[in-house]
Amino acid sequence: MRYTTTAEPLKNIKTDCLIIGVFERKQLTDAAKTIDKVSRGEISNILSHGDFQGKLGQLFTTYSIKRIQAKRVLLVGLGKKGALSARDFRKAVAHACKRLTKTKSKTAVTTLHQQSIQGHDDIWNIRASVLQLNKALYTFDQFKSKKADAVSLNKLTLAFDNKLQLSTANAAIDQADAIAQGASFTKDLGNMPPNVCNPAYLATQAKALAADDKRIHCKILEEKDMEKLGMGSFLSVSQGSDAPGKMAILEYKGGEKDEAPIVLVGKGITFDTGGTCIKPTAGMADMKYDMCGAATVLGVIKASAAMNLPLNVTVIVAAAENMINGKASRIGDVVTSMSGHTIEIVNTDAEGRLVLCDAMTYAQSFKPAEIITVATLTGAVISSLGYYKTGLLSTHQPLADNLLNAGKTAEDRAWQLPINEDYKDLLKSEYADMVNAVISREAGTVTSAAFLSNFTENTPWAHLDIAGTATIPGRQAKASGRPIPLLMEYLIQKACM
Repeated sequence: MRYTTTAEPLKNIKTDCLIIGVFERKQLTDAAKTIDKVSRGEISNILSHGDFQGKLGQLFTTYSIKRIQAKRVLLVGLGKKGALSARDFRKAVAHACKRLTKTKSKTAVTTLHQQSIQGHDDIWNIRASVLQLNKALYTFDQFKSKKADAVSLNKLTLAFDNKLQLSTANAAIDQADAIAQGASFTKDLGNMPPNVCNPAYLATQAKALAADDKRIHCKILEEKDMEKLGMGSFLSVSQGSDAPGKMAILEYKGGEKDEAPIVLVGKGITFDTGGTCIKPTAGMADMKYDMCGAATVLGVIKASAAMNLPLNVTVIVAAAENMINGKASRIGDVVTSMSGHTIEIVNTDAEGRLVLCDAMTYAQSFKPAEIITVATLTGAVISSLGYYKTGLLSTHQPLADNLLNAGKTAEDRAWQLPINEDYKDLLKSEYADMVNAVISREAGTVTSAAFLSNFTENTPWAHLDIAGTATIPGRQAKASGRPIPLLMEYLIQKACM
């Protein structure tokens, strides 16, 4: 998809589809007023019939507007006049984008981003427009014998009132396009079936990202390497599968040579049976998505390179299958992590933290400025926050605040949960330094983060539990591409500091 900008008068723009907004009660946006005036009242005439009332998300396509160059005009309802909420704006844009994909339009020009959005600036409006179109265009039909019909649209142009706006707009479009690339890549990985997307596949994808960009360096740790490093916690998970575990490390060098990197660690459990604590059938239905933390951090690297982000970013993918064979961990096993901490395994279905903790210790070798872990870690976060907000826990409040603010700006929000010594006390073991889970399951999201906090080595650290937000729930779940917008907004803001 190509994205461009224009400051040409709307009446002179040649396009297959011109998109303009209309409010309820026949109140026109500035763009609609312009076309109405040029066409001598044709927009007003359409509204007078009453079929199109400007309700939020309502659509009306007309081919009869005279004295303009556009072949068709798509009217989009914006609801009651006034500053739109971000939610309503995205809803209106999403409806328009879906309609576009159903037409034979090869090119389209939109004016919807010109509206005022509560709590956001013009840059957000532009990004949201691009991201919503990318979302509408996304398909995953690699494993279907009959592919989805090809979409005709290949160029979207954002219209502005004057040329002075174009430079800033083009920069915002470039950022949004990069974020969209990262989100689509993340969704592709998440939607892959587990017989294809195993630890080796994730390692291959990491190598491919490095091959595409000389600023990215890739290293793969095999199980023999992890054994030498003392990663007994990680190996206690991967040993239960015939598919060897992998740890993929990608370093993106966009900043100064001696600049400490931001390290993101992603949980990559490519399928989770629960181990010997086997899940019920219903509980396993969407367990191919247990690698969405890994998919997210790989998407972050892809987006960072695409937008030439002036930062050093390192991602670590902790990839393993949680399966059951003769080597699988048992309840009561005690393992030694790379950090030297011993862990009593009291729940083999709390495996994500076992692979993450060794990856976090390994992350210290990069002398990171901060560490952010991303994982579909607990079902408990869905009970707390549903599928709407990402759970955020941190031992460093400034980092937590920056992530919360980034989520608010991107409209990919997180909600902070507490973490303190009281929760760590619940992880005490009679036989080791700690247990890997609280048997009673109380405060499941918090205690999982409390476990991980033992492996931060005083580095600023935050954890994003995306068990709810990584997928779009339904009869069959789909990967959402979240929290790519949150993390990329955070990195963009970081680069501007």
